[in-house]
Amino acid sequence: MTDHDQQPSTSVPPRPLIEKSHNGEIATAQRLAMNRMGSFDWDVEAGTLDMDDAGLLVFGLDPQTFDSRPETVLDRLEQSERTRLDVAIDEAIKSGRSSYSVHFRVPTDDGREQWTHIQARILRSDDGREHRIVGVVQDATAEVTHSAFVLDLEKRRQRQTSIVERTTSALSRAVTVDDVTAALTGPGGLARLGADGLSLGLVENTTLSVIALSGDSAEAVDGFGDAGLDRRFPLADTVLSGRPRFLTSVSALTHRYPVLAPSAGRLKFRAAAYLPLVAQARSLGTLALFYRENTSFNADERNLCLGLAAIVAQSLQRAKLFDEEREFATGLQSAMLPRRIQEFEGGEIAVRYHAAWSGRQVGGDWYDVIALPKDRFGIVVGDVQGHDTHAAAIMGQLRIALRAYAGEGHSPSTVLARASRFLAELDTDRFATCTYAQVDLASGTVRVVRAGHFGPLIRHMDGRVGSPQVRGGMPLGISTDFEDEEFPETRLDLVPGETLVLYTDGLVEEPGADIDTGLQALINEVSAGPASAQALADHLSDRLWERWGSGDDVALLVLRRSPDPGSPRAPRLHQYIHQADPEGLSDARNIVRQALTDWDMAELADDAELVTGELLVNVLLHTEGGAVLTLEVLPEPVRRVRLSVQDRSSAWPRRRSPGETATSGRGLLLLDAVATRWGIEPRGEGKAVWCEIGPSVPTVVTARPTAQQV
Repeated sequence: MTDHDQQPSTSVPPRPLIEKSHNGEIATAQRLAMNRMGSFDWDVEAGTLDMDDAGLLVFGLDPQTFDSRPETVLDRLEQSERTRLDVAIDEAIKSGRSSYSVHFRVPTDDGREQWTHIQARILRSDDGREHRIVGVVQDATAEVTHSAFVLDLEKRRQRQTSIVERTTSALSRAVTVDDVTAALTGPGGLARLGADGLSLGLVENTTLSVIALSGDSAEAVDGFGDAGLDRRFPLADTVLSGRPRFLTSVSALTHRYPVLAPSAGRLKFRAAAYLPLVAQARSLGTLALFYRENTSFNADERNLCLGLAAIVAQSLQRAKLFDEEREFATGLQSAMLPRRIQEFEGGEIAVRYHAAWSGRQVGGDWYDVIALPKDRFGIVVGDVQGHDTHAAAIMGQLRIALRAYAGEGHSPSTVLARASRFLAELDTDRFATCTYAQVDLASGTVRVVRAGHFGPLIRHMDGRVGSPQVRGGMPLGISTDFEDEEFPETRLDLVPGETLVLYTDGLVEEPGADIDTGLQALINEVSAGPASAQALADHLSDRLWERWGSGDDVALLVLRRSPDPGSPRAPRLHQYIHQADPEGLSDARNIVRQALTDWDMAELADDAELVTGELLVNVLLHTEGGAVLTLEVLPEPVRRVRLSVQDRSSAWPRRRSPGETATSGRGLLLLDAVATRWGIEPRGEGKAVWCEIGPSVPTVVTARPTAQQV
């Protein structure tokens, strides 16, 4: 209770609240006793307490025997209540206040607890010292009881409001039916509902399926929730009748639904509310709430339950609509993508597609694998602008057109030029980006073109991941509008065991982060992932698509050229060294040394590492591309090492006679001195310089290049 800080009058002393006249004293006391209110005048200096009869009756004291001592009144109180009163008076006096107000309990002769209220004014002398305290005392039991009732009512209403607000907040974030069930049954779900258990059943066609159970529930016993639309069971009965059922005891539940009687002893709740879920005049199912404590289900509690059911029904209707739209959108998207990827000899291809999680907002990402003449094939990954069904429709048309142009045998640059023209002629303002490559697994040649899209990644045999510089043109559609249909072609060499990765931007775009962060994360995961194309595709999907979220579509294509390990007696490795990779030469030397050590041929490692460096430097300095290094063991008739470096240059190396101060020109001389045999062979568009290191074979004629070759 708040203290009333009132200043006393300094001119006229306050009059007693009850004037004791001879004729009216008895009548006034009787009237105040009926109201259970009296007055008192406490002379602090004299230590006497003058209290009228009504006030004494409030304390249960006999007016005829009261001795005017304050201690007599205080002796009526228990120690805790006496302390409460003493503290209130002392604080008021010492703080200089002019009044105080305090509630405390007074025991009555019949054993009841009476709440008593004192409100008093402190009168002080000129020096500020208190000399009199006057006030009123009343029986406040009715007031306090009513106040407690009001507070309890307000507390219950606040609890109900909190239940509604927290449930509404949790379900407002639910998008799918699974989200709704997770919000109801997940951590804090029952606490939000103010229940000890729940069951949620949904009507599917003509059946009722229980999709959520939590805590104490009748449906968790003997599978009662799997009974379908059988009126013998409460969930189905609530759906069919459309009326709520409030059952305040297990006996009431089993009386209404005798089929539950055999399991009554295992039911851990005492009350249950079965609530129909209806949205827009459509019955969706039933929500059942269970309570361990006795619950009477008064009007407020029933309204609360019905309100919760309405909230859940609205959320479920919204979620079911989303799931239906989602199924439609993903069905449309999947129908436009190839259902089966053709297998090709010499390699493994894996594709993955993840749709954006946004209802009908399906994107225009796509992938494709196209069979071409001469055992070649084309691979493409692309993205049409936008996230709607129109983008998906454009994607479907563009994919078919690009497949047709590629199947006609055109070069990669021509395929994209014609696809750009096709998109520009459609009645749309959309553009598209893509990367297209023609692949020959027999030779490992990959001819790549791109239109405003990410270039591929290549994972080498040692786990390093390279991002080759692939020249590109403008996006499809825009390039035609700007009359710039140039899509330069870049040739890559995919050695046995290497993997090529094509992807769309949804795999590398992290919300709120720079694109380079996503690219580096992709490179790290490609390097750390498993070797198999299928396993690597799953690894990237799990680690990256789930990491960034589901705000954008993702198309992913992984191509791995089959490894060529040789045999246990004749192992083999291949490594591609890119011309722009400053660490490639050093890595190649280390790979050769480590391989020979693993093959128990460490005694040849120094010579092989030296020759590797010389041959690779010659290619990287005097040609315009990278080199393919092949290291293999020749087991018969003498176990030796064969090392080959292949490039795309048609110019063969020339033997020279360097002077003493020359810094180059000694490569072939060194090769001739270290190798047992060496030579040069034409390979497609280029050549291969090879050598053998190890013991010589006298019976075999050493092959050396002719003077014309050198």
